[in-house]
Amino acid sequence: MEKTAVDDVDPKGLGREIDARALTGALGTTDVAINHYRIPPDEGFPSGLHAHFDQEEVFVVLDGAATFLTLDGRVTVEAGEAIRFAPGEFQTGRNHGDDVLVALALGAPRDTEDVRIPVACPDCGHDDLRPEGGAEGVELVCPECGTAHVPQGCPECGRDEMAVRPGDDRRTVVVCPDCGTELDRPRFAG
Repeated sequence: MEKTAVDDVDPKGLGREIDARALTGALGTTDVAINHYRIPPDEGFPSGLHAHFDQEEVFVVLDGAATFLTLDGRVTVEAGEAIRFAPGEFQTGRNHGDDVLVALALGAPRDTEDVRIPVACPDCGHDDLRPEGGAEGVELVCPECGTAHVPQGCPECGRDEMAVRPGDDRRTVVVCPDCGTELDRPRFAG
């Protein structure tokens, strides 16, 4: 048996006002990943629209409300409610309320190695790409043809990272979190 206090676990360095603490190591879990989040208004969970193709995720809202965007629409999860995302189901979550959102995120199996974002490969047209660390930062690698693509930042304000979000009719758009510039697809180097 293992026990820990959430506040005794060091927060992940996300560089924003989000307080994210990985409880997995402190509890010594072997089959489930557990993260505790405190998210202020107008902030989101630390990843944009994504899916774990090898892991299911469950979010339990302890306080406040989380609004999740999926390719099928929007769903709000209130305190005392939970939501499950099956492997391969794209989602992103945000705090659109006035109060701090407190939530647990549980993932099983514990380790995930097949995370994808719903952006088509410009070379072969495959539906989604895997974000991976590369020589030039994050690369988006096609699981079908193996080509690595280096995404470019915002053409308007120069921010390095853009976010993928659901758009109309199950399409996705790429949005700059700083200035709001919206593109139909990411720009890639080369």
